[in-house]
Amino acid sequence: MTIIPLSEGSFTIDKTKVFVPFNTATEELNSRPIGSLLVEIQPFLVVTQKDLILIDTGLGYNMSNGVPQIYYNLEKAGYNPSQITKVLMSHLHKDHAGGITTRNYSTGEQFIAFPYATYYVQRREYEYAMGIGSASYVQADIQILEEFSKVVWLEDDQGFIDNYIEYQLTGAHSKFHQVFFIQEENELIFFGGDDAPQLQQMKSRFVAKYDFDGKKCMELRRVWWEAGQEKGWKYLFYHDISSPVFHHSSLT
Repeated sequence: MTIIPLSEGSFTIDKTKVFVPFNTATEELNSRPIGSLLVEIQPFLVVTQKDLILIDTGLGYNMSNGVPQIYYNLEKAGYNPSQITKVLMSHLHKDHAGGITTRNYSTGEQFIAFPYATYYVQRREYEYAMGIGSASYVQADIQILEEFSKVVWLEDDQGFIDNYIEYQLTGAHSKFHQVFFIQEENELIFFGGDDAPQLQQMKSRFVAKYDFDGKKCMELRRVWWEAGQEKGWKYLFYHDISSPVFHHSSLT
């Protein structure tokens, strides 16, 4: 399988839940409000024998010329957005789900971003986001899913997509967060979303206040790290600036 990180850049986020662009070459983190976190926003394209899989969809920002940034990133990697066959959503927080749709800012019209793809979304996460929700969800970005015919609503805590993509509901970072395992031949790719957003978090034990169940996140990271060490997983880290992809076989 081929893995292509689709970086949208570095940002800081604080208690306001607003993502503010951050230049790692010229800025210092302590210039931002106390408690600010520095993160990369990084969807992934995974090319398998039968699919072009987009994992999460980024912030949904447009370039200055009006082209969605995720389209630009895909085209820069040599792929047309219309070629995407599957979109896997770990959860629907705005930094992961903003690119589900595209918006024409001059007319206000909104469209599904990948109309030829099938979207795989956890039903309970969607209902929570559209119901109780929080500042982390933007309902206008995701409500179109209800009308789009090519959405597969995942109802179970665990299951398979096309016999080679496994999803597992964790309820750790968000109440109905899910993770994905993509296995083809002897290769396994693991995407932990915001349960496992950075390499360093896999190596240390701590409870994050921003998680729905921080203790569960911590324990799951330990389990996934040990399993990956044993079996040679490839990890995809959505919020990692320096290590978006990590393969255990690269350890020396």
